[in-house]
Amino acid sequence: MAENAIEIEGLHKTYAAARRSPEKVALDGVDLAVPRGSIFGLLGPNGAGKSTLINILAGLVIKSSGTVKIWGFDQDANPRQSRASIGVMPQEPNLDAFFTPRGSLDVQAGLYGVPSHKRRTDELLDLIGLADKAEAYARSLSGGMRRRLLLGKALVHSPQVLVLDEPTAGVDIELRNMLWQNVRKLNDQGMTIILTTHYLEEAEQMCDQIAIINHGSVIANDSTANLLSRLDRKTMVIRPESAAALPAMPEGVSAEARPDGTMHFTYRTSLTPAESVLAAVRAAGISIADVRTEEADLEDVFLSLTRA
Repeated sequence: MAENAIEIEGLHKTYAAARRSPEKVALDGVDLAVPRGSIFGLLGPNGAGKSTLINILAGLVIKSSGTVKIWGFDQDANPRQSRASIGVMPQEPNLDAFFTPRGSLDVQAGLYGVPSHKRRTDELLDLIGLADKAEAYARSLSGGMRRRLLLGKALVHSPQVLVLDEPTAGVDIELRNMLWQNVRKLNDQGMTIILTTHYLEEAEQMCDQIAIINHGSVIANDSTANLLSRLDRKTMVIRPESAAALPAMPEGVSAEARPDGTMHFTYRTSLTPAESVLAAVRAAGISIADVRTEEADLEDVFLSLTRA
C-alpha cells in the first residue's frame, strides 16, 4: 500500500480564453504528496489555484496535463475508484431546499451506489449533530446546520480522504469547535484530511503538514513545525518595574519602547540566546516586573512567502 493518500505530479490547468478574458494558467506544474492519515493544510491567497486543485481532485474540473492518484488509484485509469476514495465538503452550500437531512444523506449515498443496508445515515446524523433535525426541510435549517449537513454528505460513502474547503467560514465558535472535534475523531480512525482555510491559526493548530500555493505553484511544503521555524525570529517583551530608557543591545537585536511602558526586543534565535538579551537589560540596571516571548506564527510565515 502506498504511503501517500494523494500523489500529484506535473499538474497543469489552463482555462481557455473567453470573450474578453485572456487565457488563464491556474496550475503550473504542481507536485504534491499528501501522507496517509495526516491532517494536511493547503493554503494560499485568493486566486492562487486552491479551488482548481480541489475541483480536479473531486473530478469536477478536467486537468490540462499531469497525473493524479487518490488512494493509489490513477484518476485517468481508474476514475470511479479514485472518486469513491475522496469526499469533499464544499465552501458553498449545495443543498436541495426541499430535502430533509435524512433524505439528503440517503440520496447522496444512492448517487455513490451505497446499498440501503450499508448506509450510515443515523450514525452520520448523530456525528454532525442533526439527529433531532433529521426530518426538517433543509430550507428551515440555520446556516451552521447546513454546513454540518455538507459534512455529512461528504462522508456518506466512507471515503478514505476528506477535503474540507473553508469549513469554518462564517460559522460561530460552538460549531467551529464541534467541527474540529469531529475532524480529529475521523482522523484518529485513519481518515486523511485536507484542509483549506483563511483562518491560519486553525491550520497551525490542526495540521501536521502544510503546503502553500501561490500563482498556481507550490512554494512551500513542510511540516507545520518546520514552517514555523523558517523565520528564526522571536520577540522578548519586558515590563520594567519603573520607567526606564532602552538599554544598549547586542548586535542583531532590535529594541523598541511601546506607549504601554513595555520594551520589545526582537532577535534571531539561531544567533542570539535569550540570556544575552536579559543580561543587557540587567546590566542597564533595569528591574524586570514581567517578561514574556512572542514567536513567529503561521501568518508571519505565510505573508513572508506569498509577498516574495
